[in-house]
Amino acid sequence: MKIALVTLSSEGARVARRIVEGFPEAQVYLHASVEGALPGERFESILSLTEEIFSRFQGLVFIAPCGVAVRAVAPFLKGKTVDPAVVVVDVCGRFAISLLSGHEGGANDLAFRVANLIDAEPIVTTTTEAAKVLVIGVGCRRGTAAQRIVAAIKAVLSEADLAIDKVRLLASADIKANEPGLLEAARELGLPLRFISSAEIRKSARTFQCSALAQRKVNLPAVAEPAALLAGRRTRLVVPKQNHHGVTIAVAREDCSW
Repeated sequence: MKIALVTLSSEGARVARRIVEGFPEAQVYLHASVEGALPGERFESILSLTEEIFSRFQGLVFIAPCGVAVRAVAPFLKGKTVDPAVVVVDVCGRFAISLLSGHEGGANDLAFRVANLIDAEPIVTTTTEAAKVLVIGVGCRRGTAAQRIVAAIKAVLSEADLAIDKVRLLASADIKANEPGLLEAARELGLPLRFISSAEIRKSARTFQCSALAQRKVNLPAVAEPAALLAGRRTRLVVPKQNHHGVTIAVAREDCSW
């Protein structure tokens, strides 16, 4: 995906620098008032810039207020099958919001990818995605094949009589962010993958089973259970960690009742 990063502030430029680490070919656009040495093209008017780049990129990431992004893209919208994916990130890097072309255009996936890079909360409001309530935490040894991870997930869901179409996302610790088998498993299942920072797992007050193996190997109290609990909102474990041929799976359910 060809990505453009747009920011109006020096604070946003610092967030952009972190995003560029995961998207090294992204084009950065900085308002003329932004201070700092981050390489990028300068612009004066965000409306004029958006008109120029709207059809040139598959994804636009605005590190700016949502209102600014909405007003910037509004005059150029054509339809969800042709508009680029638009994601908005606040200048503190707390949230990555899928704003436009969430499903068809890939903004939901882009929001997760950006969130994983900056340890932010991905915000996806697409009804078909938000209505799903299960989060699967995954722990695995380095080099574990995607097929083993997929098989473990399906086995645990089957044993618990849980449907895979109710799964909103997979989750693991940030130390697994470059694990090829896990990344491929998420692609095969068609699920977003969220990585929880090791620091958040270590300081979490949530109740989960600690693992001597995880503590020894990766210096974490556990992976699957805390990842499942922390990747969602108002979560509770419905399947404690299960080990299937070296792959640890835990399932949490989000409480979406009001």
